[in-house]
Amino acid sequence: MDPAASRADSPPHRDWVTRRTKALSLLTLDTAAWCGGFLVAAWARYEFGLTPRQCVLALGTALVCAIVHTSIEQVRFTARGRHPVGSAGEARDLAATAILAAAVVLTALAAMSERPVPASVPVTGGAVALLLMAAGRAGYRWRRDRDDRPARSSDRALIYGVDAASERLVRVLTGDPQSRYLPVGLLDDAPDRQGLRLEGLRVLGGREQLEEAVRRTRATTVIFSINGSDAELMRDVRGRTLQAGAAFKVLPPVRELLDRPVAVTDVRDLQITDLLGRAQRVAELAFERNGLAGRRVLVTGAGGSIGSELCRQIARCEPGELMMLDRDESALHALQMSLHGRALLDGPELVLADIRDADGIARIIADHQPDVVFHAAALKHLTLLQRHPGEAIKTNVRGTLNVLEACRGVSEFVNISTDKAANPASVLGYSKRITERLTAHYATQVDGRFLSVRFGNVLSSRGSVLTAFQAQVEAGVPITVTHPDVTRYFMTVQEAVHLVLQAAVIGRGGEALVLDMGEPVRIADVARRLAAEAPTPTEIVFTGLRPGEKLHEDLFGIDEIDSRPLHPLISHVRVPALAPEELHTLDPYADADELIKRMAAYCEELPTRMSVLPSPR
Repeated sequence: MDPAASRADSPPHRDWVTRRTKALSLLTLDTAAWCGGFLVAAWARYEFGLTPRQCVLALGTALVCAIVHTSIEQVRFTARGRHPVGSAGEARDLAATAILAAAVVLTALAAMSERPVPASVPVTGGAVALLLMAAGRAGYRWRRDRDDRPARSSDRALIYGVDAASERLVRVLTGDPQSRYLPVGLLDDAPDRQGLRLEGLRVLGGREQLEEAVRRTRATTVIFSINGSDAELMRDVRGRTLQAGAAFKVLPPVRELLDRPVAVTDVRDLQITDLLGRAQRVAELAFERNGLAGRRVLVTGAGGSIGSELCRQIARCEPGELMMLDRDESALHALQMSLHGRALLDGPELVLADIRDADGIARIIADHQPDVVFHAAALKHLTLLQRHPGEAIKTNVRGTLNVLEACRGVSEFVNISTDKAANPASVLGYSKRITERLTAHYATQVDGRFLSVRFGNVLSSRGSVLTAFQAQVEAGVPITVTHPDVTRYFMTVQEAVHLVLQAAVIGRGGEALVLDMGEPVRIADVARRLAAEAPTPTEIVFTGLRPGEKLHEDLFGIDEIDSRPLHPLISHVRVPALAPEELHTLDPYADADELIKRMAAYCEELPTRMSVLPSPR
């Protein structure tokens, strides 16, 4: 095959030809518009009677104006770039260029003693030319949008909710030929939006008109897109949609966290997390992503639910290096796959290590020298740790102490804690409260900022109550709830990670940061909603509270004050320091009941209370 022919058929060459063709087409359009505009203006000026000489002079002046227009446009393109053809930005630039070109020609005519055309021709002709140029570009844009619309075979979709997110969604759906959804109308309950047109689509009514709109537009899907809406509204719209015989989809309201445009793939099936009835706060938590840009960041427990999402969000902040540490090799494999679409496990960013290994952690920190450390590694299952408190000591307490000791030279250290550390009543709560106090101690010993962050229950994390409920429904067994009145604070994994990233920016040494998570959610209500969504009748069984479990969780300890000096949704709590030397009585191999008593004593601010306890066996 001829190499020249191969190069000629290459995609870059075709792109170049396409760009040149488009540029020549626009140049021809603009030149023709100036000629037509000046002929019309001269024809009107001479009372609809043009001589051949006057016609030639008008065309010559128009060509001069077209050359001036092209020159100005080229200078602007070189200095500022070009907007897409037919866009609002291009329309503004086109109007400015046309006015400036007409003004240049008008100024030149004013200086002449014998003008080739009357002075009114550039003014009137410029206006007509601008109208013709804009009409040509509008026609191009209309044809392009028509060609880019999804195929007729795509699912016809109604969009419920008119806001900025739905506007972007409609634009994405109508501009993607491969989209599986073809928008055919809008729905919204607000009276002032009835009859409104958005991207060519009309608001056909509200909830009451949903069934009629589905029938009239032959829609097969309704996409719910209202940012920050309540769960009751979502359930109502879903019920009406299913009754009308259409599928119900959701555009998640947490898309702002992802720092990217709305995509077709964001439209998904309804999840139980959408029906919890709590407003997400993540969209109200703005933080400066550049705080991590160019810095060396280490995440422990990177393979867990919080750690993996934390790594994904940090990667978007463009860190200098992101190091991911975990003892679970399969979790690291899955994390690398989610980040890069491949998992060769051969990069230096993956660190296979156990925080129980003090010497190993010290060597890793010394070798990698991170600037910022997010400590997410921990054992978290309350009931299991209640039976094996020694394991909580080894991992949550001593493991955290190993990481803290190795991180004396880092600039920022964020320890991930839990709301169970406030007024703790379980081994998990005790161990995490001790880590908060240890972190506060190191904050007084080092130059960097060492602080903690408290979470509520993270929705859909591994081992969460929702995950357990969904597994029970899929297995066809009863949903088990500990107590009819038990409540818990919930937050999405995006909110949890957002709070961690906030802590790295606004947190102060020795503090614990707590997010305002709204009202606690009754677990029995969640179980009932999930049972109602189950394909078969599902029973709910109450098993009773287990050792260490509270009926209602606390966000703040008895002596802690809810102070929000920097953000209305984030509380700053001072944590009393606890020196590592005072933990000498915590023997992980001691009697379980005795060990639990000792852990509870270390959660008090005054460690002298431990003197009443007998020494470990």
